[in-house]
Amino acid sequence: MNKLLVTAAACIAVFNASAQTKTTTTTKTKTSTVIVAPQVCRNSLDSFSYAAGMSVANSMKQAGADKLNVAMFAKAMNDVYGNKNTVFTKEQASMTLQEKLQSYSKKKTEALKQEGRNFLALNKKRSQVTSLPNGLQYEVISSGKGTAKPLAIDTVVVHYVGTLTNGSEFDNSVKRGSPASFPLNGVIKGWTEILQLMTPGDKWKVYIPSELGYGEYPPQGAAITPNAVLIFEIELLEIKPAAPAPTK
Repeated sequence: MNKLLVTAAACIAVFNASAQTKTTTTTKTKTSTVIVAPQVCRNSLDSFSYAAGMSVANSMKQAGADKLNVAMFAKAMNDVYGNKNTVFTKEQASMTLQEKLQSYSKKKTEALKQEGRNFLALNKKRSQVTSLPNGLQYEVISSGKGTAKPLAIDTVVVHYVGTLTNGSEFDNSVKRGSPASFPLNGVIKGWTEILQLMTPGDKWKVYIPSELGYGEYPPQGAAITPNAVLIFEIELLEIKPAAPAPTK
């Protein structure tokens, strides 16, 4: 939040620089017409100011603030840099930002959740898709010949490819060239539940609702949005039964 407040101060120079350049210069040659772009950033301060303005604008848009009163924004910058009395104290400004950004964030995550629900509702209508009462959906790509199914306490060895509903890939054990091995009760609920229905050799395409995935808090650094529906192609390679509890 403080970072946004600090970097936002540089945006005034953007308006000044933009206002000072009104036209483009056209240079004619024998073979073509060359459009010469106006010189917006005349020095390092202009460049820094413009970059800071872009940073603030992009951060605000990513946070869900799709509108901004530019006149009030510029007034705040002028008041601070002009050492004038500001409308808010620093504490009031921080609180106002936090409250509004939290509101934007909630609106954004709710929209993403509804988007996922709409996707699953349409996907459910496809004849090759099986829907379970808990919201999980799957379609069989190929079937194995075994009959054993893992328990939640077992360890499984799998190959998988993870994507979002827009087709973007966020994880792929096949590309890494090494299958994943993990205790089945140590992963997201959607994985724990769907793999208990599979047998070695099965390859399924699985659709996991956000509440059975990462919900509003996906792993940091992963290309997964909050409330995202997760799509996995999972191939169960092996079941490693849990070791029996030691007898007393």
